[in-house]
Amino acid sequence: MKEQKAWDKVERLFNKYKHKWNGPDIPIFLFPVAQSGGFFIREVKSKAGVSFPDKMFLFLSAYDDPKEVEALLIHEYHHVCRLRLLDKSLEDYTLLDSIIIEGLAEYAVLKNCGREYLAPWCRMYKAKELLNFWEKYLKEQLNTKKHEKKHDELLYGVGRLPNLLGYAAGYHLIEHFYKNNNYSTKLSFTNPAIKYLEYYNKTFEKSQ
Repeated sequence: MKEQKAWDKVERLFNKYKHKWNGPDIPIFLFPVAQSGGFFIREVKSKAGVSFPDKMFLFLSAYDDPKEVEALLIHEYHHVCRLRLLDKSLEDYTLLDSIIIEGLAEYAVLKNCGREYLAPWCRMYKAKELLNFWEKYLKEQLNTKKHEKKHDELLYGVGRLPNLLGYAAGYHLIEHFYKNNNYSTKLSFTNPAIKYLEYYNKTFEKSQ
């Protein structure tokens, strides 16, 4: 990380998006992650991140393409901006909130870095599969609170559930919304999760 000047690169990227999004000034902590991977559930190409309204942690390893780090920072900083602007207690977040926040963050990666930098879970399942998963696993559990065990089981896809279920469904739902609605980064920080859900339900019902 020292050889690749990771701290300097992350600082430049952070300043770019802080200015572009008029986002908050927060500390970012960088740590190494083992090349072999497997420890962090959210790991993508040996990178991982964790965000809070007032700070961000990035876990990096050796990388060939600096755009991968940019994609990670965009995803995590989008979380920070949305968490700050929604101004909602973390204890009050539901599974729907989490699904939407993950989908929006990765859609920001699409808009700023391109489709090739999307996380693998964005294309893990076909639309028809996700529709079935939605009906079978998610639809009746959207009000599950973040502190409840079921929340993380559905978001990450624990046990016999499809892997990274909530993440994949979230991106599918957001992509579906923006195929027919204009995208605004600013609004993606503040639009309530229910707005995306209502649109998804409305268009799904029409297709029946």
